[in-house]
Amino acid sequence: QIPSNFELTKFCHYNNNFGMIDGQVVFLKQGKVACLDDNGARLAKNPHNSYIILTKPHGHGNVYLLLKSSGLLDKWCDSSLKWVLFFQDTNGLLFKAIPALLGVSSEKQYDVNSLVVSRKAKEAIGRITKLTHTDGRTMVINVEYNQLDPLLRANGYVDRDVKCETGYSPFPGNIIQLILKLDSYIEELNKIEGAIPEFVNPKYKDSSKTSFKSSTRLECMMQDYPKKLSLSARVGFNVMDTWLAYATVKSNPEDAAKVEKRKERCKFGHRSTLVIKGHNIAIEDLTLDGALIISSAEGAEDAKVTTVRGKVQNKGFILENVDKGETSEIARIRGFRIKDIEKKEVIYSNSENFYFES
Repeated sequence: QIPSNFELTKFCHYNNNFGMIDGQVVFLKQGKVACLDDNGARLAKNPHNSYIILTKPHGHGNVYLLLKSSGLLDKWCDSSLKWVLFFQDTNGLLFKAIPALLGVSSEKQYDVNSLVVSRKAKEAIGRITKLTHTDGRTMVINVEYNQLDPLLRANGYVDRDVKCETGYSPFPGNIIQLILKLDSYIEELNKIEGAIPEFVNPKYKDSSKTSFKSSTRLECMMQDYPKKLSLSARVGFNVMDTWLAYATVKSNPEDAAKVEKRKERCKFGHRSTLVIKGHNIAIEDLTLDGALIISSAEGAEDAKVTTVRGKVQNKGFILENVDKGETSEIARIRGFRIKDIEKKEVIYSNSENFYFES
């Protein structure tokens, strides 16, 4: 159940805005649009009251209209803010990547900069592409996963979305984390009145494509904003490894229940550190309280699966604070250094089964 605007406001007020001062947290309430029932665009009725038209949210691209109409962007600009970050709350890792994304945006003076991740071929996630028109105009833009294959096929890419020499698709995955340059963003929103391209994405009951599984509506997406920009706008993207910047949590209970439950049980203590530097390593029934490092010897890339089980307990690693006099720039940026107190380390060259007893 998604909390209402009132519930969210009350929740933040009750928790003193989690340390932020008044005015730093602003809620913008999104309205809804009418739903359509079929290919004839007939209005859908509320199943409980046929005198009420069924409505649904307009999509996350509606945030641009909300920001413009609220006056919040002008307030930010008057406060000398320079950049706006848009992110989805289903991806908790994004904040690890945002400093780098912001740095690139500032150095390159991008009007729009997208955080993207390495993506396997045919993986069901939107792609960042560079589209070139027949007259030479170009656009760096997201193409949804169900649209890319037809687009590639129509332009002579017989194999369509396949991996390149890196092992990944040449079209990185768009995870909808955007940084926009505030002054040019305000200028563009004033031109378009906060409106961006809309689309309809019906889910059909069967191959006849005559009736919907459920009613649909006009939607708009944040990542389509560059479609409204002029040719002089600077639009870029930054590719990062998935492990660093993307661990989405989107599965609903029904879909999650379909995933086979693993029989193995692993328990890691809150002060534990597990470092894996190798290939084909399976962690099964491992209890870790401390530090464990598993490394492969040179030439072990082709080894079959190495399994790790048992219990490892030691003093592990600790974090030490550093001051401004610290000689290591990395430590000064982090604000801490990792001190190795005690660890368990194993190196394998062939397929092995490690069973630890502590």
